[in-house]
Amino acid sequence: QVFPSQDPLDRADFNAVEYINALFPTEQSLANIDEVVNKIRLKIRRLDDNIRTVVRGQTNVGQDGRQALEEAQKAIQQLFGKIKDIKDKAEKSEQMVKEITRDIKQLDHAKRHLTTSITTLNHLHMLAGGVDSLEAMTRRRQYGEVANLLQGVVNVLEHFNKYMGIPQIRQLSERVKAAQNELGQQILADFEEAFPSQGTKRTGGPSNVLRDACLVANVLDPRIKQEIIKKFIKQHLSEYLVLFQENQDVAWLDKIDRRYAWIKRQLVDYEEKYGRMFPAEWCMTERIAVDFCHVTRAELSKIMRTRAKEIEVKLLLFAIQRTTNFEGLLAKRFSGCTLADGTVKKPEVPPPSTNPFLEDETGAEADEIVMEKSDTDKPKKPKAPDNPFHGIVSKCFEPHLYVYIESQDKNLGELIDRFVADFKAQGPPKPNVDEGGAVLPSCADLFVYYKKCMVQCSQLSTGEPMIALTTIFQKYLREYAWKILSGNLPKTTSSSGGLTITSLLKEKEGSEVAKFTLEELCLICSILSTAEYCLATTQQLEEKLKEKVDASLVERINLTGEMDTFSVVISNSIQLLVQDLDAACDPALTAMSKMQWQNVEHVGDQSPYVTSVILHIKQNVPIIRDNLASTRKYFTQFCIKFANSFIPKFINHLFKCKPISMVGAEQLLLDTHSLKMVLLDLPSIGSQVVRKAPASYTKIVVKGMTRAEMILKVVMAPHEPPVVFVDNYIKLLADCSTDTFQKILDMKGLKRSEQSSMLDLFRLRLPAPPPGGDSAGSLSLSAPTPEQESSRIRKLEKLIKKRL
Repeated sequence: QVFPSQDPLDRADFNAVEYINALFPTEQSLANIDEVVNKIRLKIRRLDDNIRTVVRGQTNVGQDGRQALEEAQKAIQQLFGKIKDIKDKAEKSEQMVKEITRDIKQLDHAKRHLTTSITTLNHLHMLAGGVDSLEAMTRRRQYGEVANLLQGVVNVLEHFNKYMGIPQIRQLSERVKAAQNELGQQILADFEEAFPSQGTKRTGGPSNVLRDACLVANVLDPRIKQEIIKKFIKQHLSEYLVLFQENQDVAWLDKIDRRYAWIKRQLVDYEEKYGRMFPAEWCMTERIAVDFCHVTRAELSKIMRTRAKEIEVKLLLFAIQRTTNFEGLLAKRFSGCTLADGTVKKPEVPPPSTNPFLEDETGAEADEIVMEKSDTDKPKKPKAPDNPFHGIVSKCFEPHLYVYIESQDKNLGELIDRFVADFKAQGPPKPNVDEGGAVLPSCADLFVYYKKCMVQCSQLSTGEPMIALTTIFQKYLREYAWKILSGNLPKTTSSSGGLTITSLLKEKEGSEVAKFTLEELCLICSILSTAEYCLATTQQLEEKLKEKVDASLVERINLTGEMDTFSVVISNSIQLLVQDLDAACDPALTAMSKMQWQNVEHVGDQSPYVTSVILHIKQNVPIIRDNLASTRKYFTQFCIKFANSFIPKFINHLFKCKPISMVGAEQLLLDTHSLKMVLLDLPSIGSQVVRKAPASYTKIVVKGMTRAEMILKVVMAPHEPPVVFVDNYIKLLADCSTDTFQKILDMKGLKRSEQSSMLDLFRLRLPAPPPGGDSAGSLSLSAPTPEQESSRIRKLEKLIKKRL
């Protein structure tokens, strides 16, 4: 649709039939059909005329367009011609301007060259005069004037670098170099005269001449400055080398304080006498101290190699402490700028003076033994390089740190022996006095000592000695686990002999069964808690050691084996607790299997053996739970392991109860349900706070005890007809084992002939059960309705008849 229109013929959904029906709605309207046809023909003719007019009008459009294009091209050509004219005129104007300014440009060049010539002549005059003055002042040793003049002459000479081809300029340059060399040799000679290297007396001393000479040396070749510094420091430390020779008594480590006291006095003396002689930027005080440190390190290394057998740990630690204190003093006094000169290497070992553990040591040690990873540890780590002097002397002690490591080995061995002796003397923790299940105090003492050793060693070295110390730590962690923890676990005593109902009744009245005492239970729980504490703290110890040691040695720190050792101690402790409670329940289960269940005449309350089991559970579990209150997850493990041990044993004893009457089976079912309820309540039994048992534990108990109930339900079911019994067994137990089925038949007291036919029938029925995917859920299925049962029985009978 091009234009809006109300005409039905212009509509997009035009329908000819509907249009004709609209024109002739009735038969009577057909009377004027000729009139309508004429109108339509007239409309067609008009449309044809309109179309014809439009088509004729478009025939001239192409010709008009070509004419317009030709006119546009002519206009463009005219515009291009005008632009070209303008460009030609601009070039003519530029040429005219160049001709006008040609003379001015020559004058400008002449002015610039003249100015350069005048400046160069002035520089040449200054250079010639300066060289003459420099030579004269050098002969008269007027170093104060020479310092300023020499710098000026050097700066002026730089302007003549491009004129060195001129003989006169080259001659002046050579005179300047000769004057510089003469100055250097003269200044060195003056310093040699003022501070002779031979002899102990300093005949010269500080003077204004030498002070000005140092200013001149700043301008001369840097080697002159280095030579002056080297000679002065060597002469200054010559007395030190004589006083502290290797054969002198004061040279040994016990008098190491005297070395540092000597240098302190020398630095004070230097500041008073020579402080103003050398420029401040030479940092002479720091250079003297640094050279002293290097000499001292070399001397100490040499004397310690010679007298290595005389080094004791106390003497070594004393020397290291005094040395690190001196290095800390240097860091406070000096910036360490001379260490980057290339003559001195920056120590690679990061100083431990900002060690966060060092600050922690001043606090309460007992509160910090767990070595927590606090937020302040991380920001302090990058601050390690704050002391640039760390290790500048103390590095010499590192090869002898084996003495310290051996000492720590010995001390830790004595500490473990003391722990063993204390445990034997004091005995296990008293449950009535001490808090039950508490961590053994020896464990805290061990890790406090570990922490102290680690901090101390990290101050001495973060290289191989830290690896050696880690090996010592590993050794005594294992020894602690073996001697203190595993070595003190109570030994299990197996009790044998059958028990009767009367003996169980006596037991209920208060007689003791061979099992762990209250003190032994508390000891096991305490060892378990201690092992858990050691496991967690050993992991933190490993992390801290990795933080302290050099990055290249981090991979060699690995305490996984020691953590596994503590895990084994935890597992053994839990197993002991389980075995103890399990063994306590054994007599009751034995008594259950020996009862005459075919003679039970009526169902009463729970049987005495159930009461006995519940009694043992109520005696042991609250004690274990209270003692493991701080390690809840291990109490849950104990409950799960006990359930996994007790329930299969209970089912095995159920199979030994044979034969069983219907009433006996009902009594056993009642007892099983009672045990199931007690086991479900096991984690919170005897507790004032009722807490829901963990889902993992509840699942194990429900699954195991439901199987026991299903066994008894199968036993209660009549064995006639056999097909129904077999089908019921498969549905309730979902057990395809013929051994289990045989045990069920024994419990029912069937004769061998009946059992044989029943077993044959069972084997025939084995392919019928659904795949294993559905068998797991069959334990929780409820019994079928009588209608379903009867229909299934009929189907089974027909199937058996066909097979037979």
